[in-house]
Amino acid sequence: MRRPVAAAVCLALLLGALQLPGRWYLLSWLPFAAGAWIVARTGTRAAAILVLLGGVLLPLAAATHPPNSSDDVYRYLWDGTVQRAGIDPYRYPPAAPELHHLRDDTLWRPDAPWCVPDGCTLINRPAVPTIYPPVAEALFAALPARVGAMQLAMAGFAAATGALLWFALRRLGRDPRRAVLWAWCPLVALEAGNNAHADAAAVFLAALAVYLAARGRTGPSGAVLGLAIATKLTPALLTPALLRRRPLVLLAAAAGAVVAVYLPHVLAVGPRVLGYLPGYLHEEGYADGARFALLGLVLPTALTAPAAVLVLAVTAVLVRRRADPDRPWRAAAAMVAVTLLVAAPAYPWYGLLLVMLIAYGAPAEWLTVAAAAYLPQFAGDLGLSTATAQREAFGTALAVVAIGLLLRRRRMARC
Repeated sequence: MRRPVAAAVCLALLLGALQLPGRWYLLSWLPFAAGAWIVARTGTRAAAILVLLGGVLLPLAAATHPPNSSDDVYRYLWDGTVQRAGIDPYRYPPAAPELHHLRDDTLWRPDAPWCVPDGCTLINRPAVPTIYPPVAEALFAALPARVGAMQLAMAGFAAATGALLWFALRRLGRDPRRAVLWAWCPLVALEAGNNAHADAAAVFLAALAVYLAARGRTGPSGAVLGLAIATKLTPALLTPALLRRRPLVLLAAAAGAVVAVYLPHVLAVGPRVLGYLPGYLHEEGYADGARFALLGLVLPTALTAPAAVLVLAVTAVLVRRRADPDRPWRAAAAMVAVTLLVAAPAYPWYGLLLVMLIAYGAPAEWLTVAAAAYLPQFAGDLGLSTATAQREAFGTALAVVAIGLLLRRRRMARC
């Protein structure tokens, strides 16, 4: 009974650490690391209780506070309100006069940080159209226009992903206790439960697609992957790893799902269905190469964008060739991890996809890549510039991954 008790203590400490403000939240990774190590060495029955309990309690605990490091949820609420009024979410930006009658005191108020000539709002970038794909938009329309409702929904997706991972790992003959790496991960609790990111829903679908692919059910896997991509575009990174078995079937199913959910919006608004995606890439510095922090250490800015495309293309080819169709998560994780290292985002929720793949079986040290974005996000609190924090965080993560790879190869050579 010592290990279950010790794991329960770690879970309690983790619950407490999630209540810490700002940069102090990073301390939650200490009880997570200790707890995950203990759970991995606990009997399966006790581990199942601990994993599933933590997978429910942690995002719910994070959801008891207002979002503290992202304002994306307010855009979700607005997009849902617009759709319930019978208006396509891609037709107008929030500040458009055609939507003025939908404004209320919840999202539009004088003390809000985002201002346009006729008012201020909690909705980020109110002068530009939405960026979110159709499945996410359908989810926003289905949920009540309350922050708490959105937080509970995304916390539910996080908990469901933990349960799915436990089930999938058992069915695939893997150690189901690895699900703790998702269920107890502080990044999952904060970004799903507190900040209510739609990535939680996309990752649930992506986890299901990976499981179906590993079971040899290529058509359903492709369809679910398409729905995941139509929730948040990042699951598209899984595609190269899932192409080893019946690639044309997978691509056709994925494309069919994407077309099915996009078509009504295309018919309604035409090319405006792209929303703010092109503008977002320019705003974040990816179009001109300014944002590629690690590549910028060795290349002039003008060459970083072409170099990024080349690195990602080569990685995709290698992943496509070397992926194990029965265990696609490791190759998929490599694709996602390389993308994060190249892009060096300051948004931690992009790491949720990688955490899920690590829980399936990718190396645990890759969690440093998933968590690296927290340093640039809290750069101001730590007295660092965002660029410096990006280089230090993702550079350190790259070093950890490289050391882990080297040690693993040495161990295999000895065997």
